[in-house]
Amino acid sequence: MNLGFVIYKKIIMQNLNVFIELTRLKKPIGFMLLFWPCLWGLTIANEFEGNLYTYVFYIFLFLSGSILMRSAGCIVNDIADRNFDKLVERTKDRPIASGKISVKLALIYTVILCGVAFLVLINFNFFTVWMALISMPLAFTYPLMKRFTYWPQLFLGVTFNYGLILAWISLKNDISLAPILFYIGAIFWTLGYDTIYGYQDIKDDEIIGVKSTSIKFKNNPKKFISFCYFIFIGILILLGKLMNFNIFYFIVVAFLTRGLRFFLIAFLIGNFGPAMKKIIEKKLLALSIIFTVIVIVVAYLVYKFLIGFVG
Repeated sequence: MNLGFVIYKKIIMQNLNVFIELTRLKKPIGFMLLFWPCLWGLTIANEFEGNLYTYVFYIFLFLSGSILMRSAGCIVNDIADRNFDKLVERTKDRPIASGKISVKLALIYTVILCGVAFLVLINFNFFTVWMALISMPLAFTYPLMKRFTYWPQLFLGVTFNYGLILAWISLKNDISLAPILFYIGAIFWTLGYDTIYGYQDIKDDEIIGVKSTSIKFKNNPKKFISFCYFIFIGILILLGKLMNFNIFYFIVVAFLTRGLRFFLIAFLIGNFGPAMKKIIEKKLLALSIIFTVIVIVVAYLVYKFLIGFVG
């Protein structure tokens, strides 16, 4: 009995805790930021006529895929950055950098996660499966971009929001202007929030020689981040007109605009130091993004339901 408990405590739970730390499962904002564009794509593609089973089932599939691929991406990122992570205060205790887990075992975890993600993927039509597979180089080369360009956040945006395109294709089995437009807007959304988040690592990043938009625009972040959010909101408005959404949608977009403005102001007040880290805490950013996206999605669902009910 005691031996079984020791095995459970020392081996199973210890390895499980390392795995959870390695894949950032205790920080769900990572996979939620990957999942939200999928939900956006599903929502604007769905007709909401009759049975909602496919829509709900696909939400589950995309959420599962987001968790699996985000977890695999975290491992690949930590393998690629293990020598840099040792030199950065915020990342020096990550499992691979600190030696809690070997690179070999981390690679095995990555293969397993990708394998399970593929089992999720094959539930979709062939076009979706094909488009997902050709995007894999993006997912696994992103961690390297900070070594060569000041625009790793752009590559993150292209990668993280690709699920919006896949979600549309999964229901429509084709591609059109609406999801492409939304995808471009979402890329600018990611550019904005990840530039803000990257400011906490500027000093360490400059010392070790990696690049980011946070460093590139460190002397005048307001203009760049404002530009990103301006493009994002502008595309949301254009999307609403393109898809003939009613006034309720545009009211929600107005609330989203205020939320993004709040974070930009809070970021600037923080002056990139300890105060900024407290104000622009990742959890606070997550709550704002989650709240505004939920409002947009619910508003759109209500709008489609009412149109169908009245019609």
